[in-house]
Amino acid sequence: MNIILLFIKELRPKQWTKNLLVFAALIFTIPDITVNMVYAAVAGFILFSFVSGAVYILNDLVDLDLDRQHPTKKNRPLASGDLPSAVAVTGGSILLLLSLVTSYYLNTWFGLILTIYFILNVAYSFYLKNVVIIDVMVIATGFVLRATGGAYVIDVPMTPWFIICTMLLALFLAISKRRHELTLVEQTGGVEGDYRVVLNSYSTRLLDEMNSIVTTATIISYALFTFTSGRTLNLMWTIPLVIYGIFRYLYLIHIENKGGQPDEILLKDKPILITVSLYTVLLVVILMFF
Repeated sequence: MNIILLFIKELRPKQWTKNLLVFAALIFTIPDITVNMVYAAVAGFILFSFVSGAVYILNDLVDLDLDRQHPTKKNRPLASGDLPSAVAVTGGSILLLLSLVTSYYLNTWFGLILTIYFILNVAYSFYLKNVVIIDVMVIATGFVLRATGGAYVIDVPMTPWFIICTMLLALFLAISKRRHELTLVEQTGGVEGDYRVVLNSYSTRLLDEMNSIVTTATIISYALFTFTSGRTLNLMWTIPLVIYGIFRYLYLIHIENKGGQPDEILLKDKPILITVSLYTVLLVVILMFF
């Protein structure tokens, strides 16, 4: 395979769907969106994707030996040996530098957030991913930084409820991911137990209790957000879709033993995809006409 295609694959473009959160602030700005705001949001999405791609390269380099023992991650360009480490490091460094410089040119605060995002992920790759509870909180913080960065890059204010809802939903996804990983380890008899050290500090019961708390808090916080955001009260009609989406995800976790890759579930699970699409359409219609 062409070296450029291997490098692009190593950036994990399939996981860039997480960076769509950058557009959240733009959507909630309807109907006051301008063309320049759209351009800025798109640029923010691209820059977050490039920086997250550089983080993936770093993470794969750190976990190279472990990934080679993993049933699926052993096929990644670096782990398989198809992509030379020198090429990945050089390309990733150039991409990271250009992205950070461009981010400060767009908006100083956005540049600072993107820098914090990178530093936080570096700390996660080398240490924080092995610290129980902190690991899922760091993952959630990454989502909050995406949403916050999306607001700063288009220069619009954020409400506290917007940040809280983002944090709680991200915690829900992070905890669900850990539960799936732990379940996978238990089903394989511990064969993959060394893959993620922090799993030794978790139990399925603990993760389920954490998710129960976070799920409840997420639904309540979103409901309060629809009433206190300063926008139309008709936003309350999106609450059932949020509840269904969360319940559907819980079903996938507990019944179908999924949840390890939220980005794949978003694209492959039809009920989730339809729910997200309906939520987006309904949100736009409410903000534009009500």
